[in-house]
Amino acid sequence: MRRALLLAAIAVLAVPALFAEHPVVAAQTEFPSPYVPSGETTYKQFCGACHGADGKGSGPAASTFRSPPPDLTTLAKRHGGKFPYDYVSGILRFGPGTTAHGSSDMPTWGPIFQMIDKSDNHAKDRIRNLSDYLASLQRK
Repeated sequence: MRRALLLAAIAVLAVPALFAEHPVVAAQTEFPSPYVPSGETTYKQFCGACHGADGKGSGPAASTFRSPPPDLTTLAKRHGGKFPYDYVSGILRFGPGTTAHGSSDMPTWGPIFQMIDKSDNHAKDRIRNLSDYLASLQRK
């Protein structure tokens, strides 16, 4: 758990620097509480350090894991050709478990999003937007 929190903190701090050419958004505290960023913005801010800008698992923090982060562009292919919204939402909301997702180093984003937004509904909106963005990355 401590390692997952450390990696989440590194991701939160490192990702904005990685995408400096394309600023993501200003600090979360500058937005009104109902603000929910796009899935792409959330991905860049929270996921890109590990999963890479392209979602293929080759982010700059990927080398710190025992096993590489999964290629998120093949989620639909790995689930019978249909994007697994429920599976992805469950992973984001409750964490990866130990073996089904690969490494258990991935942070559980649901509580983190809820803490940021002070609202479970906004956390769910972030997860929905992020899931929609991941669905858009799927290889045809």
